[in-house]
Amino acid sequence: MAPGRAPPGRVVQHCLSSHGPPGYTNDGPGPPILSGPPGPSSVKVLVIEDEKKIASLIRKGLEAQGFVVDVCGHGDDGYTLATTRPYDAAVLDIMLPGRDGLSILRNLRSRKIPLPVVLLTARSELNERLEGLNLGADDYLTKPFFIEELIARLHAVTRRASGVGQSILTVADLTLNLLTREVKRGEAVIELTPREFALLEHLMRSPGRVLTRVQICEQVWSYDFDPGTNLVEVYIQRLRKKVDADAPVKLIETIRGVGYRIKPPA
Repeated sequence: MAPGRAPPGRVVQHCLSSHGPPGYTNDGPGPPILSGPPGPSSVKVLVIEDEKKIASLIRKGLEAQGFVVDVCGHGDDGYTLATTRPYDAAVLDIMLPGRDGLSILRNLRSRKIPLPVVLLTARSELNERLEGLNLGADDYLTKPFFIEELIARLHAVTRRASGVGQSILTVADLTLNLLTREVKRGEAVIELTPREFALLEHLMRSPGRVLTRVQICEQVWSYDFDPGTNLVEVYIQRLRKKVDADAPVKLIETIRGVGYRIKPPA
């Protein structure tokens, strides 16, 4: 893989995501996101790269290996995503419109955000690579590179940074293992369908955050929202029966007129 740099002045201002339907534009907080097809894995990677060809090749290569990928082409928007949304790793180009990659990395580390970062650099820029590593980058790749090498480095940095701890989401006595896809309430194993698992994972990644019906349909399941459907209610009821029915503390809450959430820790 050996793509060249984009023409001067090219600015890609939208971000691409694996979480929603094609053509969907997020109207919530943060930069606009256009969504692509969902990936089967729960390992979420943010790619901040302004060259459309490189970004597309990275996204396709990672999604083929089961990663869930957001691609952003502008430094300011990428920094916003990195600081407001949960990711397991980031692939960060140094040369970006707006905030450059080293500035993004410097600010992430100054805010004590431990997001594993793989830097993308030009082959000749030794000083940039050294500065990036000194700022807290976990690894780097020089262009051109093979996508297989990037995948291997992402696996390595996520293993080093998270181990088992980050692969398990926990709220109260409810645990969800992202690697084995096992869900337990206390010692009881809960069997979930893939769609139920995706919904529960999304809720558990941000305890206390309310998800609307629109967000669940479009961001979790990649469906266009139909106001006439009760699909979300059906799956929330199924989750409640499996997760909360036999437990003294009910974790799945309805916020009337807004949406649903996992009860935050007391």
